[in-house]
Amino acid sequence: MSQVKTIPLPSRAELDGAQRLARAMEFATEMATRRTVREFSAQAVSRDVIEACLRAAGTAPSGANQQPWRFVAIGDNGIKRRIREAAEIEEREFYDHRAPAEWRDALAQLGTDADKPFLEIAPWLIAVFYERTGPEVDGHKPKRYYPHESTGIATGLLIAALHHAGLATLTHTPSPMGFLNEILGRPKNEVPYLLLVVGHPAPDCRVPDIQRKPLEEISSFLT
Repeated sequence: MSQVKTIPLPSRAELDGAQRLARAMEFATEMATRRTVREFSAQAVSRDVIEACLRAAGTAPSGANQQPWRFVAIGDNGIKRRIREAAEIEEREFYDHRAPAEWRDALAQLGTDADKPFLEIAPWLIAVFYERTGPEVDGHKPKRYYPHESTGIATGLLIAALHHAGLATLTHTPSPMGFLNEILGRPKNEVPYLLLVVGHPAPDCRVPDIQRKPLEEISSFLT
């Protein structure tokens, strides 16, 4: 059996019970203000901020520590325009033909449609991919373990980091998303996971009047 190389656990703040609860409550309160935004301003966001948030996303756990996520941050207006055009083609097909009535009814309360101007207006798009396999080497494609789940965790951390930095986000998932590989020049072993729209909300931004489920509905305790 091989010897696993280890290092000491990185140091963390020593907290008592009250401090730990205060931190947990503070974070929960901050995240409670997070809302999906569809009305963005064109106000610039520093690349340094995006990089810092991506560093946070990269700390996520992953199957066999393979870290299968790949993030492509797009600030180029021409590329954003191409993405919007391709996404709206898929969205029109979805709303007009593919989406069953039940799905369209569920979306009605959010006021969404096939027009996606935020894909051009927001200063950043972050295309998230996961590796289905590793890059081919000598005819072999190494398997990736739990790539979808691992990338989901990393994306959650990214959304939380962006919100903590004072930015608004929108998770956009046109289906299929193969056009992202073509436009962004990504290899075939990378699968589009979602498009994250990032920026500042428009000054007059409004969001749907919806409520989150209470704690007792989403959790249970066995003690």
